[in-house]
Amino acid sequence: MTLYTIGFTKKTAERFFVMLRQSGAERVVDVRRNNVSQLAGFAKRDDLQFFLRELCDMDYVHMPLLAPEQPILDRYKKEGGSWAEYEQAFLEQLTADRVETKVDSALLDNACLLCSEDQPDHCHRRLVAEYLQRHWDKLTIKHLT
Repeated sequence: MTLYTIGFTKKTAERFFVMLRQSGAERVVDVRRNNVSQLAGFAKRDDLQFFLRELCDMDYVHMPLLAPEQPILDRYKKEGGSWAEYEQAFLEQLTADRVETKVDSALLDNACLLCSEDQPDHCHRRLVAEYLQRHWDKLTIKHLT
């Protein structure tokens, strides 16, 4: 089972969609809580769904279950909390929600988790992928950067 991850910031639309197409992933699973922000540019929900279908022949699924709850995000982004505190709080959320039992592994097989952060090291998509890797057998993670 392969799970890809990608962020859209600091990428042109061309680079973003070429990376996805070349990855071989079958669908994009959007793990953002807010996927309609004007700041998302080409990655706004409706535009992204259209571009993925037309340019990459890929499906689109929005899965806010895999996004940090707003208070966790606010403590990190608005209140200047540390990455370590954010990571711990988000992993506690994933554990409490038992997401490994609520998400169909077949949906994520050969899928690509999408979030905004350019690199995975300080992004919740990496935390989701690694969390699922600890709970599901034979999950390989590939970050598209």
